[in-house]
Amino acid sequence: MASLGEIGALILVAALWGGTNPFLKRGTEGLEQVRRKSQPIQLLAEMKFLCLNYKYVVPFALNQCGSLVYYLTLASADLTLAVPFCNSLALMFTLATGKVLGEAIGGARAALGMVLTALGVALSSRKRRGR
Repeated sequence: MASLGEIGALILVAALWGGTNPFLKRGTEGLEQVRRKSQPIQLLAEMKFLCLNYKYVVPFALNQCGSLVYYLTLASADLTLAVPFCNSLALMFTLATGKVLGEAIGGARAALGMVLTALGVALSSRKRRGR
């Protein structure tokens, strides 16, 4: 069974991963306008565009902090609980953050998907504790 600290850390990971996804998407706006003649120069120009764009770099850094916390938490957390818990909760944070930012998230179907995802994780974690 996961400790309260592990659950808190996994929720933080999900918030950092899911909460930054819509901002990362917004930070890449304009990338398709970068055009160069050769493939290697195109790659370098795209990397320059992203690295010099604070709207991309800040969410990316926060997202990577989530990955660091996840890595550190996996040392003690049950892997079979941590992976689905983080990924499904990250999806819920992504949808919620996208909604706050005005993105169309799919309405009632997305909400139903979030509820079913939460229910699945809850049932999965309950089953694991009952072993």
